[in-house]
Amino acid sequence: MSKYDVIVLGSGPGGYVAAIRASQLGLKTAIVEKESLGGVCLNWGCIPTKALLKSAQVFDYLKHADSYGLTVKEFDKDFGKVVDRSRGVAEGMSKGVQFLMKKNKIDVINGIGKIKPGKKIDVDGKEYTADHIIIATGARSRELPNLKQDGKKVIGYREAMTLKKQPKSMIVVGSGAIGVEFAHFYNSMGTEVTIVEFLPNLVPLEDEDVSKQFERSFKKAGIKVMTNSSVEKLDTSGKLVKATVKTAKGEETLEAEIVLSAVGIASNLENIGLEEVGIVTDKGKIMVNDWYQTNIPGYYAIGDIVPGPALAHVASAEGITCVEKIAGLHVEPIDYGNIPGCTYASPEIASVGMTEKQAKEAGYELKVGKFPFSASGKASASGEKDGFVKVIFDAKYGEWLGCHMIGAGVTDMIAEAVLGRKLETTGHEVLKTIHPHPTMSEAVMEAVADAYGEVIHL
Repeated sequence: MSKYDVIVLGSGPGGYVAAIRASQLGLKTAIVEKESLGGVCLNWGCIPTKALLKSAQVFDYLKHADSYGLTVKEFDKDFGKVVDRSRGVAEGMSKGVQFLMKKNKIDVINGIGKIKPGKKIDVDGKEYTADHIIIATGARSRELPNLKQDGKKVIGYREAMTLKKQPKSMIVVGSGAIGVEFAHFYNSMGTEVTIVEFLPNLVPLEDEDVSKQFERSFKKAGIKVMTNSSVEKLDTSGKLVKATVKTAKGEETLEAEIVLSAVGIASNLENIGLEEVGIVTDKGKIMVNDWYQTNIPGYYAIGDIVPGPALAHVASAEGITCVEKIAGLHVEPIDYGNIPGCTYASPEIASVGMTEKQAKEAGYELKVGKFPFSASGKASASGEKDGFVKVIFDAKYGEWLGCHMIGAGVTDMIAEAVLGRKLETTGHEVLKTIHPHPTMSEAVMEAVADAYGEVIHL
């Protein structure tokens, strides 16, 4: 039986980051993984989808080359090569994690792991023991009873990333980040896309102004948008899938080659030994405290399997916090009110903090500012004028309550707002911070200026 200080079950962005930090802190560490290092994020999520979206962006540039004064006489796409490039990027990142495991002297145990009482893990019949066991098994595509995935005509995100042939038509069910990113990708490639969302707005967790702008942009791009709608049943018996969609005006039948179910994720809690050990779960999540300790001493859980946003950067932060607490460092609990969210469709969306509606419901008196990219010199020069930056401040104390962006490159801009809120900056401090010109980022300063009645370029 091999003995460790820490064993991590799962090597996604929560698990492998926790393992590296544990090793850095001098703890003898092992990580258990049944597939490829990097988990869903590196192999089937965050990274390969961004590779697909980059191909879509380049293809869109070629389609609109004349807008930039360029003549491209002949161009086409090779869908198979687009997918191959995405897989190559994912494989490269997974190899990078392998290198990091070697560099940090972390033992990689390949196989299916199951926790056992007494701080043990069984991996394909071989037992390992540790003082601390961190469960980081992640999540998978959620299946609804009326949207059963067959992997061929009704698919989840894994199949959507590796289709051998580009479909002529696709129905995307659900308009969270996964749904809209794939809707944008396939539409850009030339697939006829319809997106069906149960709630009144696309990307329904975002600020309402952002959702409305996003819907306008999707419609402009030729995507059919059906909100306040739900897929009631599917008929996969014919060549095309027939989807019965319930709308506010009654039932409608849609036909498409492929239906992509993007209705959320489900935590991977089955068959990992939780019941045998006695670890408490509730509503499909493992219950933990601020340091990710479960109810059983020596067992911890992080990432998509615990309550909170199911995001890669959150899982990484939880892993680091968990391990640093194990190592006896002084650690502050994670502030879940200051977690940035990003959606990488076109236009991109990035946000942090409260929406305007949430801030009003919380009783704040607000100062709200908005700066459209149509007034930005850099956006005009780039040909990317869709979107805006919106900021929300508490009128009384100047606290930065929320920041919401939609437009080109905003996922790289949101960190300014996250850091500003972490440092408890005020609107006036942001306003007096000189931003470089011409950049997309100066729209943040301009939006703050608008909130305080000092905007120059509107």
